[in-house]
Amino acid sequence: MLQFSSASSSTPDTAKAATAAIRAALEGLPRDKVLLVAFHVTMGHDPGTALRAIRAEIPHARVVGCSCAGVIGRDGANESMRALALMAVAGEPGELSVAFRDGISDENSRAEGAALAEEVLSRAGKVQSAMFIGPGIDIAMDEIISGIESVFGADVTIFGGTASDNMKGIATYQCVDDRVYERAGFLVGFSDPTLHLETQATHGFVPAGVELEVARATGNRVHELDGEPAWRAYTRALGLSESATPGDTIPPGAAGVRLSPELEREYGDSHLLRVITHREADGTLLMPVTCAVGTKLSLMRRDERRIFRNLAVTMKELTTRTGGRRPVAVFHTDCGARGRMMLDRVAKDEIVADMQRPLFGDACGPWLGMYGFGEITVLGGRNVFHNYTTSLYVFTRVTPD
Repeated sequence: MLQFSSASSSTPDTAKAATAAIRAALEGLPRDKVLLVAFHVTMGHDPGTALRAIRAEIPHARVVGCSCAGVIGRDGANESMRALALMAVAGEPGELSVAFRDGISDENSRAEGAALAEEVLSRAGKVQSAMFIGPGIDIAMDEIISGIESVFGADVTIFGGTASDNMKGIATYQCVDDRVYERAGFLVGFSDPTLHLETQATHGFVPAGVELEVARATGNRVHELDGEPAWRAYTRALGLSESATPGDTIPPGAAGVRLSPELEREYGDSHLLRVITHREADGTLLMPVTCAVGTKLSLMRRDERRIFRNLAVTMKELTTRTGGRRPVAVFHTDCGARGRMMLDRVAKDEIVADMQRPLFGDACGPWLGMYGFGEITVLGGRNVFHNYTTSLYVFTRVTPD
């Protein structure tokens, strides 16, 4: 059976932070059985230094990680320039497998997703769930998901999301074993039959009354909105100059795609949100998923009361679906814009506490989260890519069939 242990550090020195965190996490696990260490670091840390420090403590384990705008651990959220959090996983070799691919782009996303899944499956035999982390700037995440599902089947739950930087939309980093990449993705397959996974995403945004229609698009590249260059139309609708950067648009710039009535009832919100993290010189903007001509993009605004209300509903649903079982681990992907760009520290800390307390009570268990650029969570029985959400992935222990 897989065992999990997490730790975090706010020490400014990268090597000391990573060493302290991995040593703290390993105290709760049989060191010789540790299979994986997954970590997140903010942009002030050097991810290569963190990798080397972790590997020095546990050289036989696979190590994966990514850059982000902030980390969330069992002690709460930390969005300082130098924050680090990690999760160590111990068990038998057949219970977990790791694959990675470098050079992922919007053009090869489906093929690379399938290749990742094939490699995991070749080592694991059977996969109950899988965590994907990839670059957060310009890949087509719906195509990544479709590629993975083409190998695993659509009934295997995929969770995770995309790395981020300090919300500038310039470059994100992914770490695997001894190297740091900018265009890599990794997939971790979980094959322990005693683990049960529940996922849930929530946002709390409402339409702002402005809608733009995709007039010309190729894959995830939107060339024109309402018949003019997409970036010009988009920034004008936001009240920004056309010279604005993608990072400037992220806090106010949620674009929503209308959900069906059935999915709206399940989701608790009317739209699936999209974040724009990249633009090209000709005014093309890149969506994080493919976007067909005729798609209507509604500008969305946050509703803080709705954010808290939706989170309360989410936690009630998760505790009901887990049957009151105490989690063995929680992974967590939150939108970077839901951190300090959207909420003050008091509200943000309250939100994190409102997530952890219903699941663990007063003493939070293993928890690893990040503020990234996007999240993968089940909606309508399918693996779906989201933006601007809080997405929780709760592992509990069950008796296998």
